[in-house]
Amino acid sequence: MAFSIWLSRLRSSSKSIFTTLRTSNFTTHNTNISTLLPSKTEKPFFFSTSLLPLALAVSAGSLAIQSQTTSLCDSSPHDSRSHSLSLSLFNRIYLLYLFIYCFDCGFRVVSIGGKGSTEYVVKGSHKEVPQELVDELNAISKDNMTMDYDERYFHGKPQHSFHKAVNIPDIVVFPRSEEEVSKIVKCCDKHKVPIVPYGGATSIEGHTLSPNGGVCIDMSVMKVKFLQTNEACIPLVLWSFWKALQLWQSVKALHVEDMDVVVEPGIGWMELNEYLEPYGLFFPLDPGPGATIGGMCATRCSGSLAVRYGTMRDNVINLKVVLPNGDVVKTASRARKSAAGYDLTRLIIGSEGTLGVITEVTLRLQKIPQHSVVAMCNFPTIKDAADVAIASMLSGIQVSRVELLDEVQVRAVNIANGKNLPEFPTLMFEFIGTEAYSREQTLIVQKIASEHNGSDFVFAEDPEAKKELWKVSGQYSSSQLCDAILKKFNANQVAGHIQHVVSWIVIRKEALWACFAMKPGFEAMTSDVCVPLSHLAELISKSKQELDASSLVCTVIAHAGDGNFHTVILFDPSDEEQRQEAERLNHFMVHAALSMEGSCTGEHGVGTGKMKYLEKELGIEALKTMKRIKAALDPNNIMNPGKLIPPHICF
Repeated sequence: MAFSIWLSRLRSSSKSIFTTLRTSNFTTHNTNISTLLPSKTEKPFFFSTSLLPLALAVSAGSLAIQSQTTSLCDSSPHDSRSHSLSLSLFNRIYLLYLFIYCFDCGFRVVSIGGKGSTEYVVKGSHKEVPQELVDELNAISKDNMTMDYDERYFHGKPQHSFHKAVNIPDIVVFPRSEEEVSKIVKCCDKHKVPIVPYGGATSIEGHTLSPNGGVCIDMSVMKVKFLQTNEACIPLVLWSFWKALQLWQSVKALHVEDMDVVVEPGIGWMELNEYLEPYGLFFPLDPGPGATIGGMCATRCSGSLAVRYGTMRDNVINLKVVLPNGDVVKTASRARKSAAGYDLTRLIIGSEGTLGVITEVTLRLQKIPQHSVVAMCNFPTIKDAADVAIASMLSGIQVSRVELLDEVQVRAVNIANGKNLPEFPTLMFEFIGTEAYSREQTLIVQKIASEHNGSDFVFAEDPEAKKELWKVSGQYSSSQLCDAILKKFNANQVAGHIQHVVSWIVIRKEALWACFAMKPGFEAMTSDVCVPLSHLAELISKSKQELDASSLVCTVIAHAGDGNFHTVILFDPSDEEQRQEAERLNHFMVHAALSMEGSCTGEHGVGTGKMKYLEKELGIEALKTMKRIKAALDPNNIMNPGKLIPPHICF
């Protein structure tokens, strides 16, 4: 009876206990604890009398704990005590409360991102942003700061991701310079308020969620320093000048002879290539439209050209980064290679905003190819198509793109754009070099395709037609592409190749939107597994069987030249069974890839969605090492907390 009264008092005072503990052992890394606490929408806590003996035993045992290796997941390094022999009595009581609550609920609450987690609504703790911080940020950012709910909600929900969070940012700031970023970060670190860097919002694994609230730093404005106005108010005659000025201000330095460029993080890769084209140069990575250079560095992205030019880690020479304490560090010189010290550039690339905010990027550039040929071939099965991709790479041909799509994706293209493309598994190639070399490569691949049941092998090499196609792809909807080209060129010159080239552009530019046209109102769960090239055909075949057997609509798109493939799994967000089925399919493909020495993510990154797979892929010691790096650079855990490193990792 006395114990029940004590427990009742403990329950009623849990909020004050939690508040107190936040200032002690759980100062900044409290996301996991909050996921275990009952939310406003969960059932009230009722203590089962059958648990009394167990609770008493646990209480007695906890009071007797004497451990010299106390390890609290996500506890602040500031609060760890190497000489501590036991948890405080206060913390033991609180942990007992958590244990009883979880047991009473059947341990149904799972930490987001932990092993076995199937949750997609990311939970987190939240505390009010101090007014002192609001005033400091207002003094730094002036008009470039907002607390408007709609703006905060927009920044708290990724544009192309099904992931959600219980909280949204409290403040959104738009810094215009590296100095402003440094001051903002320093203030947030002083007040221990979370920071979420924000770029083009094209990531799909929950990278820009704000589960703990805090400050969202939108870096998109760091490309226009002097001219800010409403685009809708600009007369048409000034539009070109305004866009040119934007690009000029985004590019800090272009070294044509060195083939590199220094840019601010807010510039998009498509904008950058517009600027570089007159110089005969281009930046070869091509992720989704809208992606910014800063975000591309943060997620270590790649794209369809990675098979020839590598990923982001291969194309960044150096970075400037604002560290969590506000210090600004330059990671390397501008030399093409260096053996000087730790490779800080590669440490930051792929860190997803957990180690700092990128404020400047020096990129490696490439010459625009003299000549290119685009080819396309259909196959009876997706395995045949994958086998040809592998055989083509083994032949030594230097292809620039090898894209594979299944018949469902082709059907999506047809539905979305009113086309009548043959609905078969399809491979698309791009060959670059001299005219003779490109043509020779094309003929070799045509022979390989014919040996693997390939049919309808077609190619286009008219440079003006292809250039115009790529140009209008950014100006017209896909359904208007054919008409635009036929008006520009002699219809007889392009009619034989127009459909397959248009389909190439559609797949590259609008594959996801084509899928949504099949199921309006649905959301997409997009997988992103990668395996050694020799396992690609096996993995795609195994995955395709599982996808076809499902009741959900699923499409396959692969960067087949480097073993990376995606599935777009469409589900009704209001139907929990469909969401769980989508999760099951994604889970199946990830574990199949991991069993083949592959990766859970080839280019999309980890965010919150892929954390649960990292221990199986990398091992616990690798994750502990990552956490030590994170703790050393960000002891207050303010930089994009709850991302990349699984919450169950302790050291």
